[in-house]
Amino acid sequence: MQRNNGRVLLAELTCGQIEYEDTGGGKPVIVLLHGLVMNGSVWRKVVAGLQDDFRCIVPTLPLGGHRLPVKPQFDLSPRSVAMLIGEFLERLDLHGVTLVESDTGRAQTLAGTGPARVARLVLVSCEAFENYPPGLPGKVVSMAAMFPGGINALVQPLRIRALRRLPVALGRMSKRKVPDDVTDGWLHPLMHNRQIRKDLERYLRAVDKREMIEAAEKLPAFGRPALIVWAEEDRVMPIDTGRRLAKVLPNCEFVSVPDSFTLISEDQPEVLTGLIRDFVRKNPDRVSE
Repeated sequence: MQRNNGRVLLAELTCGQIEYEDTGGGKPVIVLLHGLVMNGSVWRKVVAGLQDDFRCIVPTLPLGGHRLPVKPQFDLSPRSVAMLIGEFLERLDLHGVTLVESDTGRAQTLAGTGPARVARLVLVSCEAFENYPPGLPGKVVSMAAMFPGGINALVQPLRIRALRRLPVALGRMSKRKVPDDVTDGWLHPLMHNRQIRKDLERYLRAVDKREMIEAAEKLPAFGRPALIVWAEEDRVMPIDTGRRLAKVLPNCEFVSVPDSFTLISEDQPEVLTGLIRDFVRKNPDRVSE
């Protein structure tokens, strides 16, 4: 795992052990969630810009880029991963959390339950409403999961690094090339561990196309401060989806970011870092912090 300048630790959850990085300190807490077939290194540049002022915690969720398989008996699904995030916050006894998520929509599902430990929500170019699975990459990997050996057949050609820039892979996710050593870390578990491939297959086969619509229906209950950051040139997560999502949250600010695709943390990390920092400072949680 490429480090985010924090300690790599283990948390024992109902799914088994997950890895997470923690920059430590008694500062306001920001928990950053990665997307499908990635790990916490997608936040490495943002963490570098935030860690002097905030305690940054970056879990590696069982979304295909994880190195530790989940327990076979665990009911792995998008909904269960959303609940794992809440369990993770409880296990670490975190309060006044700023929950940040890019690409996937699990934080939306969790926010709709009114989690007491989440003081602020930041959604960054992510799946929402009917765009689920999102765009060409999401639909391709979801379709591959429906066939025996499909995930393996999809991922093994990506050993050729140049193929990772194809539209069905990362070509539409980041405008700028993600360093090879970073994408190596994202893909290595799927390429080399059959159990990780089975985990991703189980997750994708459990996708319910109504989940994100139902999550949006519950989001008005999250009355705490929210920030939605969307890439203006996003071809996987259309910007109109972000504007629509911002209207659902009652206490929400919407910001668009130029010159970026979905992974703003890769294409415009300084801009995203500044937006998160300013948002947290403008919305203090004096009770929890």
